[in-house]
Amino acid sequence: MEDRVVSKVMWRLVPFMMVLYIFNYLDRINISVAKLRMNPDLGMSEDGYGTGTALFFIGYFFLEVPSNIMLERLGARIWITRIMVSWGLVSTAFMFVGGQTSFNVMRLLLGAAEAGFFPGMVLFLTYWIPAKQRARAGAIFMTSIAMAGVIGQPLSSWVMESFDGTWGLKGWQWIFVAEGIPTILLGCSVYFLFTDKPSKAEWLSAEERDWLTKKIDDEQSVTRTGHGHHSFFAGMSNPHVWALSAVYMSLMFGFYGINYWTPTIIKETYMREYASGLDAAALKAVNVHVGFMSAIPFIAAIVGMVIIGFVADRTGKRRNVLVCSAITGVVGLVAAAYTQTTVTTIAALSLAAVGIFGCLSPFWTLPSEFLTGTAAAAGIAFINSWGNLGGGFIGNKTMGWLKDFYTGKVERPYMYGLLIDAAVLVAGIAVVLLVRTKPRKTDLEPTHA
Repeated sequence: MEDRVVSKVMWRLVPFMMVLYIFNYLDRINISVAKLRMNPDLGMSEDGYGTGTALFFIGYFFLEVPSNIMLERLGARIWITRIMVSWGLVSTAFMFVGGQTSFNVMRLLLGAAEAGFFPGMVLFLTYWIPAKQRARAGAIFMTSIAMAGVIGQPLSSWVMESFDGTWGLKGWQWIFVAEGIPTILLGCSVYFLFTDKPSKAEWLSAEERDWLTKKIDDEQSVTRTGHGHHSFFAGMSNPHVWALSAVYMSLMFGFYGINYWTPTIIKETYMREYASGLDAAALKAVNVHVGFMSAIPFIAAIVGMVIIGFVADRTGKRRNVLVCSAITGVVGLVAAAYTQTTVTTIAALSLAAVGIFGCLSPFWTLPSEFLTGTAAAAGIAFINSWGNLGGGFIGNKTMGWLKDFYTGKVERPYMYGLLIDAAVLVAGIAVVLLVRTKPRKTDLEPTHA
């Protein structure tokens, strides 16, 4: 029964959730490609770009927890539809950005519109997937982050170069049109394709619905009995929530370093190595080549995430897997800071992506070990909002400022930002090793299926 029901749920929900999350990250990372043409056109500096990308996380931060509370009360079907339609509209409107001020305002609005999507998806999985299969389900779902990089980097580069000048729009404007409108349409489809809870799933038999509902309810009952963290205030005051927020913040420094700066790092390395030997036609095609090269670290991340999620569930040692993945990310970031060639830079960024992206699925199994109900909705959103505020806002702002400051002074002006990302990740590893969430034994049992 367990194998049959979980398999049916996975096939029904996870692929569609992955498509949604791919478009979520397309709407975030397309800016890293658009920047290659948008910055010169709008007269924006690297620090200005870093500020704009960072401001996304201000609106995101303040609305994360309220958004997840609304999802728990209204259901994912209604609330995820609202989130996707609103962020699709804002993303499409980026085509009208005309300078630093409007760029900053639109980034703030995009963060506010997207707030709650990812923690909502994590919460949604806890309604459907039993605890001991959750890391594997989460790993498969979260590969969509890396898939967005694989698809988005080359696609955005191709759109920017191929449609430049069409209907009087610049290529970078077409990126936002081509990836914003489908998001609106997908958001509308969520209302018809999502099911809020197992008890409402007409696509399961009565026996399967009853089994899954009882299984999830029993797990949440154990969590409530063992830890008592099921109300809003109990979850928000839990010291483990604050500790996990610090860990997630450390992960997000490296995570957004890869997401927002990979094309820039690869392009600068490539130009430093080959620019003198390129003719005019080759120089014009550089952005397209960079888009395809930038997909390689994300391809590596997909493979790594699936393997790491499987190992985490198979062994049950999710904390150890998380630490090993984070150490791999540190090694990759440090290597990327010092590499001299395009090939070694891509290899180092790939190693960093495998390690950092691989941390996500074992990490997100930890909150449900001691949170349930409203506390889970609030706690997951709280962890995600603080993590993104630190890594997304502070990390991106720091990377942009350092790159501007050291440009022309050192050969690799981005290296100091990468080293800071690595140092913060080391601090996160220390917190993981020091803080215990006291998981239930049943959550740590290996999966032999």
